[in-house]
Amino acid sequence: MIGKRLCVCPLCEAMCGLEVEVQGHRVVDVRGDNADPLSAGFFCPKARALQDLTADSSRLSQPMLRGADGFSPISWPKAIQLAASELGRIQREHGRDAVGFYTGNPNLHSYAAQLVELPFKQMLGSRNTYSTASVDHLPHMYAALEMFGHPLLLTVPDIDRTDLMLIIGANPAESNGSLMGAPGMPMRLRSLRARGGRVIVVDPRRTRTAELADRHLFIKPGTDALFLLALASTLFAEDLVCTAHLTELLVGLPNLAVACAPFTPERVAPLVGIDSATIIDLAREFSRASSAVCYGRLGVCTQTYGSICAWLINSLNVLTGNLDRIGGAMFPRPAIDLVGASTLLGAAGGRGRWGSRVRGLPEFGGDLPLAALAEEIETPGRGQVRGLITSAGNPVLSAPNGARLERALAGLDFMVSIDCYLNETTRHAHLVLPAAMPLERDHYDVVFRAFGVRDTARYQGCVVTPPPGVREDWRIYCQLGRRLARTRGGLAGRFGSPALAAIETLSPRRILSALLRLGPHHLSLARLADSQHAVDLGPLQSALPRRLRTPRKQIHMATSTFLESLPSLVALLGAASATDDDTLTLIGRRQVRSKNSWLHHLPQMQRSNNVCTLMINSCDARHRGLSTGQTVEVRSRTGSVQVPLEITDKIMPGVVSLPHGFGHARMASPFATPARWHGASINDITDDARLDSLSGTAAFVGVPVQVLAAPSPGLNPSNETGTIHASLS
Repeated sequence: MIGKRLCVCPLCEAMCGLEVEVQGHRVVDVRGDNADPLSAGFFCPKARALQDLTADSSRLSQPMLRGADGFSPISWPKAIQLAASELGRIQREHGRDAVGFYTGNPNLHSYAAQLVELPFKQMLGSRNTYSTASVDHLPHMYAALEMFGHPLLLTVPDIDRTDLMLIIGANPAESNGSLMGAPGMPMRLRSLRARGGRVIVVDPRRTRTAELADRHLFIKPGTDALFLLALASTLFAEDLVCTAHLTELLVGLPNLAVACAPFTPERVAPLVGIDSATIIDLAREFSRASSAVCYGRLGVCTQTYGSICAWLINSLNVLTGNLDRIGGAMFPRPAIDLVGASTLLGAAGGRGRWGSRVRGLPEFGGDLPLAALAEEIETPGRGQVRGLITSAGNPVLSAPNGARLERALAGLDFMVSIDCYLNETTRHAHLVLPAAMPLERDHYDVVFRAFGVRDTARYQGCVVTPPPGVREDWRIYCQLGRRLARTRGGLAGRFGSPALAAIETLSPRRILSALLRLGPHHLSLARLADSQHAVDLGPLQSALPRRLRTPRKQIHMATSTFLESLPSLVALLGAASATDDDTLTLIGRRQVRSKNSWLHHLPQMQRSNNVCTLMINSCDARHRGLSTGQTVEVRSRTGSVQVPLEITDKIMPGVVSLPHGFGHARMASPFATPARWHGASINDITDDARLDSLSGTAAFVGVPVQVLAAPSPGLNPSNETGTIHASLS
């Protein structure tokens, strides 16, 4: 029998409302929910892939133990006992830091996993914990902590009411928003322009977002901080600063003016690749708009000055009076207040309370930079990572210098992975514990509802029944945590075990219910469960000063950490730009039919516009005697990959681009991605030595590379397969 269910897509930040047809354990059709107040019927191709996902025969349905002949099934009691025994032994013999923990992006879509991860890590007691945050969004959190007093006080563009949107290093037409839940971004951008507004995109590539904009400006990768400083410098120099309703809240504005003064458009223009007149005109246009908002994402975060960029984006919105203003950058008022809840649960976090053992890289929010994990496994000594737990992640394809991390994983004493699949990372695990798929558990977007462009709330029960043999992620954490705490004796975290026991007794659903009642809208979980569609809580509203978490509820415009980073900025970027003619600069790119690395094997995602090619400008291709479709070798300090070439003038001269998430040729499993979609992993040539020093975020943007014809027949360009050649240095 086929039944219809209303639900939310659990695959990305857009939170599109869906109407799905379900037959048994499978989704057989997917449509948009026209009554959803946030998505209004929109959904992207990833939602279609839910049909393939629920019918996927390659997912794991029972614990798997790796032996000499590969993986074989093992019972749950034996699996939990073995994992606890081996990890406990490692911590008893080598100390609590000898077992590391890594959590991946999909866990952000599991409210239960989010609730239980903190007490699980407290129970583990290790400083070697890692997450995707340090390869994604930490600069925004760092700037929020410094300026507003809490790392989760992130602003969201009020896109549906703004008159001017300046987008830097982001492609929301493909992502439908990141740290900005905005399903249907192409339609929203068209609506913005239709009401007389303007969209301006600054990016080294003419993205789909740029094609929908009024104007696109090429910028040299990694120079966004200089560009933003030049805009701010112009605002101060031409007396265009108007902080309006924010004036009484601001601390350090004169210091910011002094710090920006040397970064004039004339001085910055040669380094960023945008002429000074254009920079000046843009500053004037932004300041004089009835409402305006500056938004930047992955392209500005994942570079060596990512935190400076995030600070300056906030500052630009402040200097023009567009922070906490309709049509500007606003603070959502979600049903579950992440800021208050994180404080209540003891997860507000900080920065620099300890450092990594090898390089001394600072923790942020309790986690170390992912770029440090490989060296922490490789380097002998007290605290060396000898055991590892990974949950819902694939760091071999998402961490910088992934080939090095892959080699390091192979040397672990014991590794446990909580995951639905054998992938490029979990294939190195000694034990894989299968968790339920997204539609096989109840769902509330605790994290992403906090960053929607409109305040909404939606809860749903299971859409499809999980197959026998899989368990929900939070139950795996609790069972493993309880058993591990017993095996280690006195090494158990002071609060971890009781907290895990409390969650197991109460259930995450009851805790979710309490958080909703305590939230600003005092919602009932029962009311949400009974509602067919998302509950509309209204447009974004002014929230200052009450939302600020600084001691005197002030906005800190020029903290010492930011100011001390500025003097070397021009010199460093100037030196970086003085490369030889054969060096190109690497950037990544997002594709709408791609969800990081974990859906490429699904037929719905294998379409012609989801390809792994190296984009290069026609001038750079001619200079090297290269042609479209030719297999080329891309070399960096850390290794090389071979990949088909795509010549296009949608990318600026001197820059090349690879999409992220590919590199599946490592897998020899019959369930692995088909050869046509293997691709090359960009993170085999990114550099784990390149970081944003303030937040510890990997600097994927701006890696210097050489591109040349493949030295051997290599790949057949028609099959779009990538290979890697890892450096041994």
